[in-house]
Amino acid sequence: MKIYTKTGDKGTTSLMNGISVSKSDDRIELLGTIDELSSHIGLAKVLANDDFKDTLSHIQKNLIQIMAGIADPRDLNYRFSSSETASLEQAIDEIEQSFPRPKEFILYGSCEQSARLDVARAVARRAERRFRKVSQYYGADAKAAQYINRLSDYLYICARYADYKAEHKKEDKIQDNVIRNILKDM
Repeated sequence: MKIYTKTGDKGTTSLMNGISVSKSDDRIELLGTIDELSSHIGLAKVLANDDFKDTLSHIQKNLIQIMAGIADPRDLNYRFSSSETASLEQAIDEIEQSFPRPKEFILYGSCEQSARLDVARAVARRAERRFRKVSQYYGADAKAAQYINRLSDYLYICARYADYKAEHKKEDKIQDNVIRNILKDM
């Protein structure tokens, strides 16, 4: 089977249930946004340690399930579980308790890892808005929409933690250099 079907040449595509829709259909916009979100999460994985990489991969698998549910909403096998959202909430709480999170507005880009996570978070917020629109016109899995909302919060707290770790790494390097210079002068 070839990768190209040529149906897109006419501005249409098919959902998993075989329904042909315009490429400008709200469901296609949502699917594209979630695909973009998963791509940005993949980009963030490049700089992640193994545990965080595994977590981000798990999130990407969840996004694939959510996309399948959007493309074929009548297939109950793609319905999303609230336990995944609860897991994100638990992770958010644990991360937030592990460092002093800034409470003011943040200028993004303090380090490469946080910048990548912030881009993913912004795309998650867009996916959430698009989910709302799809839900209004076609119906959508409310638990999946809730997961996307919590995912943006999770990506935000992970980005702030990455900022915190990067800042302390700089401070540690500065302190190490000061100590080396003191010892060298002795």
